[in-house]
Amino acid sequence: MTTTGLPDRDRLPTYLAPVPKKIEDLGLRYAWLVVAVNLGGTVFGFWYYRHQFAETTTVMWPFVPDSPVATLLIALAIASWKLGHERPWLTALAFFGNVILGLWTPFTLLAFFDAYAYLHPVMYHFLFWSHLAMVVQAFVLHRITNFPVGAVAVALAWYGVGLIVDYSVPIVGDPHHTLIPVARDTPMFLGADALGVVAAGETAFTLLALFLALSTRVKKLEAIAGPLPDDS
Repeated sequence: MTTTGLPDRDRLPTYLAPVPKKIEDLGLRYAWLVVAVNLGGTVFGFWYYRHQFAETTTVMWPFVPDSPVATLLIALAIASWKLGHERPWLTALAFFGNVILGLWTPFTLLAFFDAYAYLHPVMYHFLFWSHLAMVVQAFVLHRITNFPVGAVAVALAWYGVGLIVDYSVPIVGDPHHTLIPVARDTPMFLGADALGVVAAGETAFTLLALFLALSTRVKKLEAIAGPLPDDS
């Protein structure tokens, strides 16, 4: 702990801790406000998905509201930490969710920019920038957890299953990914169709979250024990 009562900031490479320390400190100092904002985003997100809920079999609802579940997870993770009971598996889930969905939504909004013309510009920009803010807050979580391997495994299992259900094996009904504004088989680029593009994006961001979490784990251990002899 620092003299301000906030958790220490480990010396991590910039790619693992790109948010300036002052902003990290601000977010941790006003953690309950961050929790409240994320809960508000969760409520809005469930409202935003109301039409897809109506079209999806009830048993598969947990796989529909990806972004609001991610903001709920980070609200719960930060609240647990503030109450003195940080749960690494919950923090890892929050990290994965906010990195994956925080990047996937802007990616999708750009990939189908013309098709999203039906959105009011205010709503378009709100969705774009609010989701990028999810990535920013995910990069603060290294201050409250060490990303144990077991916790990372829980997060990878959940979001890995989500990838399968969203794009490959829907189990019940059609694939459960967030609805996109074009037909799934619409030709895109590099020989991919629309479904392939959004699937590739989410897969890439899942792998990125896994790399970042495990790299943070390794760098924190190296800070304690020193780098391995073959470290490059």
